[in-house]
Amino acid sequence: MPRKVLIAEDDSNIAELLNLYLKKEGYDTMIAPNGGKALEYYRSFRPDLVLLDIMLPVMDGWAVCGKIRETDKTPIIMLTAKGETIDKVTGLEMGADDYIVKPFEMKEVLARIHAVLRRSGEEEVKSKRLSFDGLVINLESYELEVRGQRVDAPPKELELLFHLASSPNRVFTRNQLLDEVWGFDYFGDSRTVDVHIKRLREKLEDVSDQWSLKTVWGVGYKFELRSGS
Repeated sequence: MPRKVLIAEDDSNIAELLNLYLKKEGYDTMIAPNGGKALEYYRSFRPDLVLLDIMLPVMDGWAVCGKIRETDKTPIIMLTAKGETIDKVTGLEMGADDYIVKPFEMKEVLARIHAVLRRSGEEEVKSKRLSFDGLVINLESYELEVRGQRVDAPPKELELLFHLASSPNRVFTRNQLLDEVWGFDYFGDSRTVDVHIKRLREKLEDVSDQWSLKTVWGVGYKFELRSGS
């Protein structure tokens, strides 16, 4: 089932642009042209995320955010043409999950939506511990166990391994891993991922024939879990 995004934006050009790109990415969308409609559609549409402009007619974004936060934890990303720090602080204090200043690049919007949805999904998952043959990845204690022995691993190595192993057999590009593990604001290059994968492989060499860190040439990496594992 596609994720649902409510676009609360009174500028029809921006709203339609967001709508076009989000639908292209597979999201189910609905546009609210003012704050009153945003709350009305929020209750009927039940979105997974709200893109919420601050300067809305009828009821501004602050008020809409406050109303939603009275009852729900649905992720909210604030949109505004203002760049003042006070606006950002106000939005985050009121319970917004992220903040994007106009004009923005659609690539940034999509990356931030993905990151916020991923974070909210992780919060709903009680366990941050994955177990495989000869391998335990524990993000609660940030410990890596190989064949029952604790192995030292920096936090980012653990987070990278956990991210790959959370979706066995799914191929991630280097850019996806940079966005999803290091964060959209990380200014690195794809070699960062390669170096971390190399170090992980040194720690996990010949541990099990049931799983492995695989390179998918020309694409990226995956945690391969063999059938029957």
